[in-house]
Formats: sequence, C-alpha cells, structure tokens
Amino acid sequence: MMRTMTLIRRVALLTVVLAFSPGVSRAAVKVAGIFGHDMVLQRQVPVSVWGWAEAGEDVTVSFAGQSKQAKAQDDGTWMVKLDAMQASAEARAFSVNTITFTNVVVGEVWLCSGQSNMEWALSRAINSKQEIADAKHPLIRLVTTPRTHSAVPRKDLSLTWSSCTPASVAGFSAVGYFFGRSLQQELDVPIGLINSSWGGTRVEPWTPPEGFRRVPELKSISDKVDALSPGSEVGKLANQALISAVKAWVPLAEAAVLAGEHPAALPVSTKLSGNRAATMIYNEKIHPIVPYTLRGAIWYQGESNGEEGISYFHKKKALIEGWREVWGQDLAFYFVQLADFRTPNTDPKGGDGWAKLREAQRMTLTLPHTGMAVITDIGNGGNIHPANKQDVGHRLALWALAKDYGQSDLVHSGPLYKSHMVSSNEVHVAFDHVGSGLMAGIRKKGLEPTAESADGVLKHFAIAGADKVWAWADGRIEGDKVVLSAKTVAAPVAVRYAYTTNPAGANLYNKEGLPASPFRTDDW
Repeated sequence: MMRTMTLIRRVALLTVVLAFSPGVSRAAVKVAGIFGHDMVLQRQVPVSVWGWAEAGEDVTVSFAGQSKQAKAQDDGTWMVKLDAMQASAEARAFSVNTITFTNVVVGEVWLCSGQSNMEWALSRAINSKQEIADAKHPLIRLVTTPRTHSAVPRKDLSLTWSSCTPASVAGFSAVGYFFGRSLQQELDVPIGLINSSWGGTRVEPWTPPEGFRRVPELKSISDKVDALSPGSEVGKLANQALISAVKAWVPLAEAAVLAGEHPAALPVSTKLSGNRAATMIYNEKIHPIVPYTLRGAIWYQGESNGEEGISYFHKKKALIEGWREVWGQDLAFYFVQLADFRTPNTDPKGGDGWAKLREAQRMTLTLPHTGMAVITDIGNGGNIHPANKQDVGHRLALWALAKDYGQSDLVHSGPLYKSHMVSSNEVHVAFDHVGSGLMAGIRKKGLEPTAESADGVLKHFAIAGADKVWAWADGRIEGDKVVLSAKTVAAPVAVRYAYTTNPAGANLYNKEGLPASPFRTDDW
C-alpha cells in the first residue's frame, strides 16, 4: 500500500514538473471555430489565422509549405498571417500545433448575409429538385452560422465546413449557392461561402459599433450602443458605476439575509435585447468570424426596414463601413435591390411602400466598391419571397466578375439613371450601363432570358411640371437615352420610373436582359 502511494506521488510530481518545463504545452491551443476541415482560404492576399492559448505559449501554423510562428499574448490571444497564395484545388493539410484540418483548398471566400431572402434555402427555389440533384461541386465549400444573438461580442463559434453535395446544399442559402456556382463556373477556382443570415431581421443588429460611429446621422444609435460598451469612455463609466453599485449592495444584502430578510434587488445594467436591436446579431454571427480573410460580401435585406427612406442609406453605410473597419479590408459589397411586391399602384405619382427604400438602396452605389442587383422583374406581388433565386445570385455574380475578377467589359448592371435634360415639352433621360443598347423588354417568365418587346412601348415612366402633378409618360428610346412626354404636361421638370412598391409593367432593360433600377429626379 505504501509503495502504491509513493508511486502515485512520484507520478503526480512528474506531471507538475513536465507541465512547467520549457517546450511542453501548458494548455491546449485553440484555433477560431471558423477554421476547419474542408475550408477555403482566400487567395492573393495575406490570410489571418487566430485563436487562443495560455499566455506565452508558442504557436505554429503550417500550410502549403509555409510555417508561421506566434506567441500567445497576456490575454491568451494569438494571430499569424500566412503569405498570399495562389488558388489551388489541391486538398492539403492545415495544422496549428497538434491540430490538423484536412481537405483545405485556396480560392475565393464570400460572406452571404441579410434576412429571409438570403436565408431562403435552395430546396425552396424554382426547379429545386433538379438544382439539388445537380449540385455536385467539390470545390464549392459551405458553412452556416447558427441563428443566435448576443448583447456582448462573442469570441468564437463552433462551425463546420462541408463540400457542396446535394445533401449539404439543400438547406443552404439559394442566393449564396447560385452566386458561388456562377463564380466557380467562370473562374474555375475553389469558392468558399459563409452563410450568416436570419429571416425577419433589420439592418441595425448586423452593424458593429464602429459602423454607427462613422455616420453622424446615426449618433442616437451610436450613443445607445456606446453607453453599454466598456470599449467606449461613456460605457466604461457606466460599467464602473454598476460595479460600485454592486459592491455597495453586497454588505447590505448580507445584513438582510442574516436578519432573515430578502435582500434588495441586485443592481443590473440596462442592455440592448432581442434580435432587432443594434449590434445584437453582429455580436453573435459576425464578430466571431472576424477577421477571417474574405474577398467580400453579398447582402439581401431591407424588407424589415421597408418603411424607411434616406435613413436606410445611412444605416447601410454604417453596415458597410463598419464591416470594412473591423475586417481591416476594403471588402467588396454587392447587394440586392428589393423585388416588386404587393398590389400594383396605378397612380403615376407612386412613392408608396418600398419606393423610398429602393431609392436609398440605389444611393448606396455612391459608396466605393459596391454594386446592386436589380430584381423588380422577378418578384411575386403576393409573396415577399420570390422563388427565382437563380437570377438573383447570377446578377450579384456579374458585379463580382466585373469589379473583382478583371472582367471589366462585362455588362454587369441594368440601366442606372445618369442625368436628364428638358427640351421644350420633352425630357431626355440618359443612363449608365446601357450595354449594347436599351430596349423595352417582356417581363421574365421563370428562368427564361428576357425577351425584347415587339412594339417597343416603354411603361411606368411618369413626368410632372412645376405644379407637381404627375402623369404617365409616353416614351421612346433614342441611343442611350429615353425621351418622355405627356399631353397634360407642357413644361416637364421631373421624372419618376417604377417609383412604387410594385411597378408592374416596368420594362426598361439593356439588351443583355438586365432591368433598369427604379429612380426619381425630384425630392418632393
């Protein structure tokens, strides 16, 4: 018995000695949960790799012939940057100390975010059975963040990448998949898609505090967020005041309990709550994957902010600039302008429903490295979730191909309002992105290409004079311009096109089949 006890003591002593000996790991090294088997690393730029370990721990990251070292900081965090790599479909091992991930490739990585139309599963898209059966793309890799939110930034998530198969893609974002498939077919490199979306959500909860601080018009939101954040001066003071209140509460609570009485309520901080409050989804679904190296993001959202106008532009700016700041990258940002929805409005004045929201989305194009997929020709007036997600993903991919992948000659947008000039009783409207020419199109039928209208009649243009009385306009195409007039408007001063929640019949396209964005020239 004594010999056994002595042996146990020696083993315990040896364990302690080994634990504190140089070169021996004192705690398990951890890598951020976004890293894993089957992942895609971004090509052509340095790749951030990070995680946690015991302070002072040595960490080695090895991949594709590279070996980078780091030492965990006092707070236990560590980070390395792998040198920029070229695209490679070769399945290779990625290791962090004793952790090894397999089947890792190098290509293009995109974040797919927004609300339900981005979350909408491939299984619910047009022709879903055939699309799922055909979705055998081993070089497209998928990962989805969970549907949760948090009042404080979460450090990490447990995530799982998978190769694109019929089984793995059926529940994945349809828009994300069709976007990624278009890129993979065109670029012939691995594509990584991170689906972080949530139905019914507003733009504010997706936005980091850094974004709100960058937009003066959103100071009221920024102040609320900062008031609760230890990272800001006002938030630090508020949290310190709470700590003092708790310290003062403790002896009083002890005295009450000793006297057989219930103590007063514990002081608590006022926190933002719910998945509609500012930063709440960013904290849980975006912050833990920052700064995983990306090319950019695609975004389909706005329905839940549908009552807004210019304020949505400010919030979109905060989102985009906030994400770029926390990532430390000039991320590409391509988004979807909302589809046609609800009962068509026959009043030429328009301005109802999502008209102002779409205008705010169009204004977002004034921000650098952004692009907009127009889909007012594929919606469903009775369903907020159009089933044609193929065209949505493809139109987003056109922007990426043109702006990020060197295909600058590619026609990637429908006509966008450029300028107008009044001549007598006519208004001459010029457009960017006319492609090989403007045309009056026939509304798309399912996945068929857009056809040109035989009669060439343009619809859903309205003009008004200084009296602000709107009338439907007759229009004709002259080169890259549309010429408008109306019998009841002798001296026109303003134009509106498809400026209503459901612009049924709006039919200005370029000959590449991409629809013109709704617009107005007035600010009435």
